[in-house]
Amino acid sequence: MTGISYRMAGTADAAMLASLARRTFTETFGHLYKPEDLAAFLESHSTERWAEELASPGFAVRIALSEGEAVAFIKIGPPTLPFTPVGPSIELRQFYVLKPWQGAGIAPALMDWAIGEARRRGAEHLYLSVFTDNHRARRFYARYGFTEIGPYAFKVGTHVDEDIVMHLALEARP
Repeated sequence: MTGISYRMAGTADAAMLASLARRTFTETFGHLYKPEDLAAFLESHSTERWAEELASPGFAVRIALSEGEAVAFIKIGPPTLPFTPVGPSIELRQFYVLKPWQGAGIAPALMDWAIGEARRRGAEHLYLSVFTDNHRARRFYARYGFTEIGPYAFKVGTHVDEDIVMHLALEARP
């Protein structure tokens, strides 16, 4: 698809990102959960929470837009996953592309930005978690050199999924 532009998100984007986060998560995973579990999880994607994170220098969010409409985003921030960092680390917190734009080159552009931004911030390690059954995402991350380091219990409401924590040593890539 043509006409994709990218920019950094700011606090004025909080409502748009909250909506996009809810939409992309539901589009990708909504069919896996009871409505009450999905609704409870989506509450965490409030405009207020996004505004707090966007105002924090510890977070960075990059948005992909098509004709002015946000169609994807990637967010990095302080590590929260259950792992023991071996040095300065950043976590890839969220990474979603709406289905009509998957395969359009947006994901590699956003991932390249995230890796570069993590390095710019002095991180030597980048961590993320991915749903065990999200094979497309796991293959994508593996192409970048991410390796699996162990399972992670990811809660959606009262439902617990098994995610996989993955790691990329940033100094290993030029």
